[in-house]
Amino acid sequence: MFQRKAYSHLQEWKHESNGHTAMLIEGARRVGKSTTALEFARNEYDSYVLVDFTRVTSEFKQTFLDMRNDLDGFFLYLSATFGVNLIRRKTLIIFDEVQLFPPAREFIKHLVADGRFDYIETGSLISINANVKNILIPSEEESMTMGPMDFEEFLWAMGENALATMIRRAFDSNTALPDALHRKASRLWREYMLVGGMPQAVAAYESSRDMAAADRAKRMVLKLYREDIEKYGDLAAKRIRAVFDAIPGQLSKHEKRLVYTQVENGSRSRDFMTAFAWLREAATVNLCVLAEDPSLGLALSADESTVKCYMADTGLLSTMAFSASGSSTMPDVYRQVLLGADGVNEGMLAENAVAQQLTASGHDLYFYSKSSAIREERMEIDFLIVRPYPDAAMKPRISPIEVKSGKRYSTVSLDKFSVKFSSRIGTEYVLHPKPASSEGNRRFLPLYMSHCL
Repeated sequence: MFQRKAYSHLQEWKHESNGHTAMLIEGARRVGKSTTALEFARNEYDSYVLVDFTRVTSEFKQTFLDMRNDLDGFFLYLSATFGVNLIRRKTLIIFDEVQLFPPAREFIKHLVADGRFDYIETGSLISINANVKNILIPSEEESMTMGPMDFEEFLWAMGENALATMIRRAFDSNTALPDALHRKASRLWREYMLVGGMPQAVAAYESSRDMAAADRAKRMVLKLYREDIEKYGDLAAKRIRAVFDAIPGQLSKHEKRLVYTQVENGSRSRDFMTAFAWLREAATVNLCVLAEDPSLGLALSADESTVKCYMADTGLLSTMAFSASGSSTMPDVYRQVLLGADGVNEGMLAENAVAQQLTASGHDLYFYSKSSAIREERMEIDFLIVRPYPDAAMKPRISPIEVKSGKRYSTVSLDKFSVKFSSRIGTEYVLHPKPASSEGNRRFLPLYMSHCL
């Protein structure tokens, strides 16, 4: 069992809720939701019941429905069926993959009101129409989103807890890691860009540093995602699949925004709204939206038709982009990335990985772009986030972020942006392969610190 930040969130929920709410853990398939819930049950409760709706029989489902008005009988049935002694306020009941049986989710309202036990639900594609049709979503349900491992969790999985702590401390104190640790952290960051944060891939890699084994695990996840699109995408399945498969090609370009006509001839942005909504709900992508007028309310000036579409997991992106289907060997381009060789399109992976870290830290993704016939007015900023600004008594300000995968680069766009919006912005960030440093209001951070933002 890998150490996950979601576990701490569950501990906070248990302490603060004290049985007054259930917790829904939602997220993409195979990110570790069920594993984390089960580990939490084993460690934090005297007993637990795991109701896995991928395995229960039709007879169980019917009995579940029949006994909803008899809670005493329902709990006796659970206890007898699963062979578990239910202890008041010391037992956790888990409804795993609850989207496969929506009445169980609706039933949470009555179970929480009863107050005898605690409840966790896990699910993927939890809010698509088929999974919420004809049910009342309980107000007693809190929710949290769980994604693939971020870089800090990857370090923990690799047994590098001390290095993870050093990175956090260096970020907080605005200092650089010693050269030897910087090189080590940079190497692990490159490994992370290839392996990613899907627990199956990390487990395959962690035991023997076998990149080919990690690649096989990632291909299985990608196969599962494509099957979900065909199964649950309904009339939009073809277009959803087209967007999903086009991501590596779109991100490999200099301007990484999605060009609709390159996905489907003659198409327009409105043709893809359903596909984007589905992919966002499935949590398989991270959408970064254009903010036309950067301010604290980034959503107020969002242009939903102009987006950059990142994979939710960078390891999956590397497999889609570089790995031949069915191959049992590590792609040569992986070796080049691990060695930091020139000529590899590492920018695609670096920007996707930063998007993954920002999403894991709770940021909605926005970018800024200005097109103009006048060269001096043209600019594009990779990401915009809102952070407390020390020079304004920690009041929130816009922080622009530029991602640089190479050691030689310019900051022309960031320079223009800082002049144009000087009254609105706080700390500026350049994420690059070099050690941390500062110049006035601008912090230059190694890419491996992006999860600290």
